Amino acid sequence: GVASASEERQLLKAAKRRLFIDIPGNGVMLTVPLKSVAGGKTLAYLTDEQKLGGAPRMDFEHELIIVILNEGYSDFVMDAAGAGGGTVLHAKGTGGTRGEKFFSVSLADEKDMIYIIAHKDEKAAIMRSINEQAGPGTKAGAICFSLPISSVAGLRAREEN
Repeated sequence: GVASASEERQLLKAAKRRLFIDIPGNGVMLTVPLKSVAGGKTLAYLTDEQKLGGAPRMDFEHELIIVILNEGYSDFVMDAAGAGGGTVLHAKGTGGTRGEKFFSVSLADEKDMIYIIAHKDEKAAIMRSINEQAGPGTKAGAICFSLPISSVAGLRAREEN
């Protein structure tokens, strides 16, 4: 859903209170800033015609690293990443023909996707390590990119350190 900054804070507070999301093992909740929307009708639909107030802030403490890799190599990629954890999803690419490639990664084959929440100070090293050890040209064939995270709950281990 789309929410204002105050609604975002309320949602995270409620998740901590009701879902115990800030206790290790109970999951992670994150918000991603909405930078642009194609068309006024779409924006009106997403926001129920509310004014959300200006441009999103651009200084982020965390980013979501998304890794797309060949099926079955998620442990290899996570070892390469050196990250404390991540979420693996199974995916299947789509395309006009089965052999289409994007950065030498087939878009139609079975894939795994890994989501890693990284602190801004660790993001570049994680992505570099994945690219060097498990990137295009390896059996894992991993490509990765990141998205900013406005706020996150459930990463208590870093906060305690």
